[in-house]
Amino acid sequence: MNLIHDVLRAQARATPDRAFLLFEGREFSCRELDERSDRVAARLVHRGVRPGDNVAVLLDNRPEFLLAWFGILKAGAALVPINPALKPPEIDFIRTDSESRLLLTAQEFDAGFEDPPVPLPAGAPADTAAIVYTSGTTGKPKGAVLTHDNYLWDARAIVDCARMTADDRFLCILPLFHVNAQVVTTLAPLVAGGSMVLMRRFSPLEMLQTLAQTGATAFSGVPTIYGILLNTPGAERYDLSRLRFCVCGAAPMPREIFEAFEARFKARILEGYGLTESTCASSINPLDRRKLGSIGRALPGQEMAIEDGEIVIRGPNIMRGYYKNPTATAETLRGGWLHTGDLGRVDEEGYYYIIGRKKEMINRGGEKVYPKEVEEVLYTHPAVAEAAVVGVPDAKYGEEVAAYVVRKAAAAGGAAATAEDLLAFCRERLADYKGPKRILFRDSLPKTATGKIQKHLLGLP
Repeated sequence: MNLIHDVLRAQARATPDRAFLLFEGREFSCRELDERSDRVAARLVHRGVRPGDNVAVLLDNRPEFLLAWFGILKAGAALVPINPALKPPEIDFIRTDSESRLLLTAQEFDAGFEDPPVPLPAGAPADTAAIVYTSGTTGKPKGAVLTHDNYLWDARAIVDCARMTADDRFLCILPLFHVNAQVVTTLAPLVAGGSMVLMRRFSPLEMLQTLAQTGATAFSGVPTIYGILLNTPGAERYDLSRLRFCVCGAAPMPREIFEAFEARFKARILEGYGLTESTCASSINPLDRRKLGSIGRALPGQEMAIEDGEIVIRGPNIMRGYYKNPTATAETLRGGWLHTGDLGRVDEEGYYYIIGRKKEMINRGGEKVYPKEVEEVLYTHPAVAEAAVVGVPDAKYGEEVAAYVVRKAAAAGGAAATAEDLLAFCRERLADYKGPKRILFRDSLPKTATGKIQKHLLGLP
């Protein structure tokens, strides 16, 4: 079972009628997912998809996403998942940059797949399984090229570290276009012979109700979700006795939320660390020997180190590179190591700690926002002379996006632009999580002698 869809097919043969996917009162066995994704693959082949092609998918959390994913892989192509919250120009960029042959949407599935069967390519573990786009410091998204090997190695490592079995049932509340949902809450239970429950989107009461009704034993979420659940009135009404552990990643979890959540819900938190470029997880804070505040130790078979204060990683889950972007690849993959951009330290027992970020990335509830991308949008407004986007502390999301703006002279229309004008301008051009929530006008921005804006001197609004 060296290909992702091989695992699905093996489980379909081993336990053909056992429910693997639960979604809004419906159950899907591995056999049904296997057979229906065969039909998706046949449709793709009839539409001209060939091994080595890329196929974009624009879907929210629904069974069709898994059918598309497995069908694309069976056709020998690679998945290019696109966040449905992106605006048309952002979607067009990813489609064009990835050279996707097709775009699959909900309408495609509504029409049905009834194409005759076709011979499917054999495939190899080193084949590209997905190109997952993640924003870069240049402001334009970059496509991390991930192989079947990358995905399956990471999923199997998570199964081992979490001691998952066929009795485990993972609730998936994170979006399937993220590697976390793809690896932790989909592939890991598939590899373990377990099952998953899929929710369209996060809602605290619906999540608690679903956990209780389905008997889920685990879920994966970002720290923001844990904080919301902790402060949800009436949470004690739900029977979560089957909840065995909860995975947390994407951002460091405050210690007070960590301890309060475990005390209230009686489930242990398994913290991990990784990037899209490392196919999700690279380190785990082991349940039997945890150190609060740490991102844990490198997964067995994975190497981590500190180089000039920066956390670097290498191992079998590291991406091949950025799609057709040799410059960005060379900047990130140096000397055989993935340079994460996170500043950290390691103790004598090999536990790593994040102490800061080398990059300017804003972490808004686990969603990564890069200031330059937002600044470039602001600079296209006719009233904006200068813009500096920063992350500011936020009780709900950890960080929120704020923009300091210098308006052009009144003669050029600058004074006429209000904060609401600029917020609306950004909302039309950026995904909601990327857009600034506050605009702060200044007469000037602090700069170095060479003219570079000194964001650290802006202060907090």
